Amino acid sequence: MAAPPKKSFALRLEPSLYDALERAAAHEFRSVNAEIEVLLREALARRGIKVAAPQQRPRGRPPRQDPE
Repeated sequence: MAAPPKKSFALRLEPSLYDALERAAAHEFRSVNAEIEVLLREALARRGIKVAAPQQRPRGRPPRQDPE
């Protein structure tokens, strides 16, 4: 089953905030996008807002398809 596409939108940030996000993401071995998602989920959880867990995408190569 394919994962639903992610929602895309423009986000304008102050350069110093983006730099801090980059450093935090690198420290956690994440992309800046993934770091923003983690921070947003944590902030929503602190406010008591439940968000469904992200759908795990399969990692690695897809299984080999034998020719029929």
